[in-house]
Amino acid sequence: MHCILFAGGKSSRMGEDKSLLPFGEFPTLTQFQHERLSKLFTRVSVSTKTADKFDFDADFILDPEEVDYAPTAGFVSAFRAIEDDRIMVLSVDTPFIDNAVFQTLIDADERGLDAVIAKTATGSHPLCGIYHRSLLEEFERMLREGDHRLGKLLASRETKYVEFTDEEAFANLNHPHEYQEALSRFCGQDK
Repeated sequence: MHCILFAGGKSSRMGEDKSLLPFGEFPTLTQFQHERLSKLFTRVSVSTKTADKFDFDADFILDPEEVDYAPTAGFVSAFRAIEDDRIMVLSVDTPFIDNAVFQTLIDADERGLDAVIAKTATGSHPLCGIYHRSLLEEFERMLREGDHRLGKLLASRETKYVEFTDEEAFANLNHPHEYQEALSRFCGQDK
């Protein structure tokens, strides 16, 4: 399955572009994610507004220039750029999602679904899941209308939510303290 790494967000809560923050031995969180995902998926692409901010080789899928920061732009660009009928998506700021999570989502996917989305006690995680091409037309409409509510879209379509109990695996690095905690946690795992 083709994995799309979403790295084109605004990062307003972080105060700087979190896709460019160093992580582990890698110069950026994006490169860290790309390297580890490339070991799990046959193809990994990075969805972003601009590729020139990254200093590593990857398949970059660029959002339309006229669109502000929105995941809907990434979905439209991804489905237009590739021929696959379904894609795995992951937000760049979730470095602890592991192969077991991906495999569970893949195993839950079935014919007739539009999406398979990870869910924990705190809620659903729309940027950790499988999306089918059947949603492209709706994503295009949402993009035209400036409607970027993924939760609303998923609630109105054939979506399967897969429950996970490990809340820490789904930790988002939205604020500086969360980034520092993730670095400490990652370094602790390496030992």
